[in-house]
Amino acid sequence: MGLLMMAGFASGALNAVAGGGAFITFPALLFAGVPPVSANASSTVALFPGQAASSWAYRRDIGAASEVNLPQFAALSLIGGLVGALLLLVTPNALFADFVPWLLLFATSVFAIGHYAPGMVARLRLGGRGVLVVQFLISIYGGYFGGGIGFLMLAALTLFGLRDIHAMNGLRILLAMLMNGAAVAAFAISGAVSWPETLAMAVAAVAGGYAGALGAKRIDPKRLKTGVVAIGVALTVYFFTKGA
Repeated sequence: MGLLMMAGFASGALNAVAGGGAFITFPALLFAGVPPVSANASSTVALFPGQAASSWAYRRDIGAASEVNLPQFAALSLIGGLVGALLLLVTPNALFADFVPWLLLFATSVFAIGHYAPGMVARLRLGGRGVLVVQFLISIYGGYFGGGIGFLMLAALTLFGLRDIHAMNGLRILLAMLMNGAAVAAFAISGAVSWPETLAMAVAAVAGGYAGALGAKRIDPKRLKTGVVAIGVALTVYFFTKGA
């Protein structure tokens, strides 16, 4: 349990600063012997309290993002997260295990492009309706798996015209919390959560999420993002070779 709590704290802090916390919690649960679908559901539940703590720490920055219609974004995140969670629950463990390396590859690639080649994203533009459609699709993916959603949301907000990185970071965490909140409800009702491991990680994730949010303006996110990409590459190679 100690290692799972360490993973929860690190994931909560990482989500608050740079995103990518699922790269730690999901494989940690797999290595602890939790089946793939349950590990993914448990990872989402474990990270949810930490995201709530980080969102509270960013509340003033979120309130300053006047360009965004927050109720619309919130509603789409909740609905999309629920749709993604329901899709996960009807996916058999064996099939999801086959998806794991491909999902990690996609999430790592998205995260790496955002870190190393942001110019590829900056050439695009999104209008009001476009950014809402993109947010809904991101929310479905977030409810189903979630790796890399932080960058996907930051990219969408950038294309919409936001430039205040602290407001964007706060919105990223809040919307991820909402889509995961819908997923958490579905996972809890369905019985897909492995509660002993999840509760241990969740307690640590709260501390990590709040500490990470408070320290986010002092830590160089580039180094953390490089670390996230390295972890993602290593895990992708591992699961392609060994399987989930």
